[in-house]
Amino acid sequence: MADSLARSASLRLSPSSSSPSSKSSLFAGAPLVFSPAPVSVKPTCPKGRLVIVCKKVSGLEEAMRIRRERELQSTKRFKRRPPLRRGRVSPQLPVPDHIPKPPYFGSTLLPELASEYQIHDSDGIAHMRAACELAARVLDYAGKMVKPSVTTDEIDKAVHQMIIEAGAYPSPLGYGAFPKSVCTSVNECMCHGIPDSRQLQDGDIINIDVTVYLNGYHGDTSKTFLCGNVSDALKKLVQVTEECMERGIAVCKDGASFKKIGKRISEHAEKYGFGVVERFVGHGVGTVFHSQPVIYHHRNEEPGTMVEGQTFTIEPILTLGSIECRTWPDNWTTLTADGSPAAQFEHTILITRTGAEILTQS
Repeated sequence: MADSLARSASLRLSPSSSSPSSKSSLFAGAPLVFSPAPVSVKPTCPKGRLVIVCKKVSGLEEAMRIRRERELQSTKRFKRRPPLRRGRVSPQLPVPDHIPKPPYFGSTLLPELASEYQIHDSDGIAHMRAACELAARVLDYAGKMVKPSVTTDEIDKAVHQMIIEAGAYPSPLGYGAFPKSVCTSVNECMCHGIPDSRQLQDGDIINIDVTVYLNGYHGDTSKTFLCGNVSDALKKLVQVTEECMERGIAVCKDGASFKKIGKRISEHAEKYGFGVVERFVGHGVGTVFHSQPVIYHHRNEEPGTMVEGQTFTIEPILTLGSIECRTWPDNWTTLTADGSPAAQFEHTILITRTGAEILTQS
């Protein structure tokens, strides 16, 4: 879950600009403050002599300039849809007593990011495979429901029922007081959307983020689905986002640097002019919902290498415009600052000696 739940899962790196106390903004980093160096230009020059005045442009300044230009140009590439509005949120659904609950059950506090890495023996790997296989099946089932006029609340109810019938607990439910069993993020919603009475519209895109807690282990996955007749621009955004996740996974193996994930994702996204959201990260997952390592999807120089037997999520969010965000008063629903569409994909992976096993592959 995009934080993607502690952030898509979708785990965030710094307080939201609109809601500093937002539960959804845990792990979100301080915004960059950029002040370009002053340029000194002489008002006149000697007659007949050409004088060129220039300044050295830092890599950071150039990156910020490119980002501003991309965000301005992106508004011309898609027809803006009506802004997302909150619908009615129905009461929280019950979970039978016989189903084992995660440690945070019954608390309204958002758990801290656990410091331990999730490295499993053969028994733990078997449990992870079972939880992730269930999560993948539930996500496929939810995706088949996506069509115009269906509400995200209906999707939540179907997901909830399928999970508890399998003897599992829907991990998002009650996590930091999150009121539903799945996250549904439509159009400009980056992640952590709360299911409600809003009907899906023809041309929408929707990310469905499923996490299940089965026999003491969490399986976490998400996918962005197309609803009806979706524009070519949004189809391309969704396609490239999935490709970015796949490229991030492709560099993973025992001994590989975590920073390679962000580098590979950024390289592919930039080919198409899409932004990679920095405030939400992947995370370790296993017996604990969200733990180290933090997986950055943008270019970074963070230390750390992968270890065989380790499980974590990769869950990039790409946008057609700004990568900055704002959070609704519900403290979860997080939208792009400029209202541009966003897409996300997520898998839980297991590090092996020679690569990575995608545990949530359907």
